[in-house]
Amino acid sequence: MILHCVFCNIAPSTADKALADLFDGLSALCDTLNGALSFEAGPNRDFEAKSPDHGHGFIIRFADAAALEEYANDPRHIELGGQLCSLCSGGADGIIVYDLEV
Repeated sequence: MILHCVFCNIAPSTADKALADLFDGLSALCDTLNGALSFEAGPNRDFEAKSPDHGHGFIIRFADAAALEEYANDPRHIELGGQLCSLCSGGADGIIVYDLEV
């Protein structure tokens, strides 16, 4: 199983609705993909004060690396990824991704 973990430095000017709509779009995309098992998103509560620059994130649980690859190459993901970059401070540099094999 692969946990696709994405942490975002959302620009302060980003409207809450724009971020919610983006997360809704990613969730809907995952609902259509074979091997995408779950999507969860939310604010980073940063209880240990170690990641203040990344205030939001999401995790997609994939059955295997092939399912993650299908997601990564899907044109809808590419479009949504571009939208996410536009919402982040520094664009793509405002995003950290970890793919954990568990």
